[in-house]
Amino acid sequence: MLYEIILLVLLEWKLGLLRSLLTVVLHTVERYSAPTITVSLPRTKFDVAPATNPLTPRSGPPGTIQCYDKGTNTPIGLVNVTTPDEVRAAVSRARVAQKLWAKTSFSTRRKLLFSLMDYVLQHQSFICETACVECGKTMVDGSLGEMLTTLEKLRWTAAYGEDVLAEEVRDVGLMTFHKRAAVNYVPFGVIGAIVSWNYPFHNIYGPMISALFAGNAFVGKVSEYSSYYAAYYQSIVREGLKNLGQSPDLVTFVTGFAETGETLVSSVDKLTFIGSPAVGKLVMRNASATLTPVVLELGGKDPAVVCDDVDLEQVTPIILRGTYQNCGQNCIGLERVIVQESIHDCLVERLEKAVKTLTQGPASQGLYDMGAMTMGEASLQKIQKLIDDTVAAGATLVCGGKPSNGFFPPTILKNVTPTMPIAREEVFGPVLVVMKFKTDEDAVKMVNACEYGLGSSVFSEDIKRARRIADQLRSGMTNINDFGINYLCQSLPFGGVGASGFDRFAGREGLRGNCVVRASTTDRIPGVKTVIPLILQYPITDVAFTFMESLSQVIYGPMLSSVKAFIKLFSIKPASSKKC
Repeated sequence: MLYEIILLVLLEWKLGLLRSLLTVVLHTVERYSAPTITVSLPRTKFDVAPATNPLTPRSGPPGTIQCYDKGTNTPIGLVNVTTPDEVRAAVSRARVAQKLWAKTSFSTRRKLLFSLMDYVLQHQSFICETACVECGKTMVDGSLGEMLTTLEKLRWTAAYGEDVLAEEVRDVGLMTFHKRAAVNYVPFGVIGAIVSWNYPFHNIYGPMISALFAGNAFVGKVSEYSSYYAAYYQSIVREGLKNLGQSPDLVTFVTGFAETGETLVSSVDKLTFIGSPAVGKLVMRNASATLTPVVLELGGKDPAVVCDDVDLEQVTPIILRGTYQNCGQNCIGLERVIVQESIHDCLVERLEKAVKTLTQGPASQGLYDMGAMTMGEASLQKIQKLIDDTVAAGATLVCGGKPSNGFFPPTILKNVTPTMPIAREEVFGPVLVVMKFKTDEDAVKMVNACEYGLGSSVFSEDIKRARRIADQLRSGMTNINDFGINYLCQSLPFGGVGASGFDRFAGREGLRGNCVVRASTTDRIPGVKTVIPLILQYPITDVAFTFMESLSQVIYGPMLSSVKAFIKLFSIKPASSKKC
């Protein structure tokens, strides 16, 4: 018997290995047969003098968005605002295109993803340059936040998306033994997205990739702060669709201000919003009028708990990257470093030494460690006030803290307590906040004192200790001895709790979130169909309830009660056909 079991296990393993090998071969063939995308490249270099006054998206004429290089304050062009009527028209065209797209095979959808992947790989430098102009970030920040994340999402979706969206057979009970129960993932129709400016390429492509692979159309609104290259980003995927014989109307990127976004919310079948809690509440309120389901990703105040047994040489660079990546403009940016007292001074000393070596400037003018604040003066003033209020409350400014030439320098604050403003409000800037804790319980309380709950990290050489702390943190994601690495695992869902929003994108949860989850049953035994017992047919008899009561005992009662009820079932006969 044992021999037969071992043989069956080996056979199943070999069949699984064979299926995996065939899948790899199939995907390889699909990738090499995927059409090449070729589109015109817009300018990233502009021979224009910087504006004398700080620009904003509203600096242009009515009905337009003023676009400018965020690192140099150089005007680069105007983009027309998409009107409400144009938004509705785009959604209508997308609905027509989606009817055909929903019928395509997963093989066709994978070919689109492979085409996009190859294009991104071949144009990494150029796409990063567009992000540098739009946001003022550095090329390395662009590569980490725009390229790696998008490429990994494309890879994971192409590799596993079909399995995730395949029909899922579920178990049945005794009452429904003759049925086959299954869950099907059916496209919503038109998926919408309103995304933030901090990663202009990835933020719009992320939800689009999932929406398209699930069989939907996609209409997304980019931020008014990152609108100049939206048409270029759109042209890439539209060319990929045309190469596969599909309508380019399946995807549209719209530009504009609040009115454009409000119209999109009320026009699509489901919406993902990436932005601030204040705007997220408005989106949710507008969505409630049409009962449009929404995914809200509303930023965070991510903590890193650093225990006294860590290797500071390994931890320090992670803290620096987690804090200063993209000049701190990250929803999962590291905003609170909660470090155990005994190593506090040593860690702060290491951080200060490293921060004082960082350089800052526009990517178009040289190699720098950090770039600019995308929202310019508005962000500078907000961050400055937070720092001033926190120092006034008793914190110590270690370095930085004063904007210079439109840039906010990398800053470190220590002696920060949980009640201070900067420990509670999202900074969204290059400010490293250091807080002390004595016991693990203290650290947990400090983390959970904040209303945000997006990501979190715990650093300790004792994995059990780290896990114990992490399990008590109020957050949607956590990393042990790392920061933010979960987003490069696209098999994992992304999202938070509390003021950080709800629902998830990425992972199987995020991909399935682009679908209506439809339950279905069918007959599975030939000749066996559902028959309503005569005693339960209309008109109801006087013993119908007694019959149902006994039937419940048969199915769900303990053994002895079940046997007695089974015998009783055969003795139940209606006295008449009169209704109860």
